[in-house]
Amino acid sequence: MQAEELLKEVRRIKIRTNRIVEEVIGGEYHSAFKGRGLEFSEVREYVAEDDIRSIDWNVTARMGTPYVKRFVEERELTIQLLVDVSDSMDFGTGNRLKRETCAEISGLLGFSAIKNNDRIGLIGFSDRIEEYIPPRKGVRSVLRVVRDLLELKGSGATDISVALEHLLSVQRRRAVVFLISDFHTTGFENALKMAAMKYDLIPVWVDGGFELNPPRGMVSMLPLEGGRPRMVDFASRRIRQAYIRAIMAHRDQLSSTFSRLGLDYISVTAGTDMYPSFRRFFEKRKRKMVR
Repeated sequence: MQAEELLKEVRRIKIRTNRIVEEVIGGEYHSAFKGRGLEFSEVREYVAEDDIRSIDWNVTARMGTPYVKRFVEERELTIQLLVDVSDSMDFGTGNRLKRETCAEISGLLGFSAIKNNDRIGLIGFSDRIEEYIPPRKGVRSVLRVVRDLLELKGSGATDISVALEHLLSVQRRRAVVFLISDFHTTGFENALKMAAMKYDLIPVWVDGGFELNPPRGMVSMLPLEGGRPRMVDFASRRIRQAYIRAIMAHRDQLSSTFSRLGLDYISVTAGTDMYPSFRRFFEKRKRKMVR
């Protein structure tokens, strides 16, 4: 993008995502992640309104009367965005690329974070780490994340293991991690499992709309991850069906991997309204916490 176009797009994302956060998503975000960390506050004598599950039996035995532990919510969170900026993110539907959709998703999560006084950081990756922004608070940090994602172009293919290994090396404490990618890669399951054990890991699956409904006729598959540009004839029924079967098999395998690891994921299509997907996700997380 030219500088003027970039500024205009950053401003558009800021206005749109900030409005959605204020009107719809902000409260859902807070409810979905509240209580993720609890800090011990004190031990005090039991009163009738207390939950008996909070009784500290060791202190109770020493004092001869019931005592309970009190905890306070550690409200401030660290939100880490792991965003795929590889070649395949330049596909899309209509006038929206997957790359632009990822920037808008990051804006939504960023403004939700700062509304709740949380920190937001970025790891942009392709087959290597393209950029790392340590978690910080404030609007300026969110706008930098959005701007950089609109500008970043990776060097080639997607390597999710590289991103997760870098995360494990720089993020020592627990964090909420959104892994945003089209997941056009394999071989990252072990790294995903390791990260899921340490962090609250949430995959955000971004497709371009093209994958399951390619246009009929000759299509330039540019760029292809890990390969040369080529033309594909989707007018051929055989080629079209084989392509769709391969995409469906990959999706089924990916969904199975997420389910096996107990990961809730969000699915978004570039060029469509992504906000209902995030609202449903936050509502689902909130219901889990209530149970």
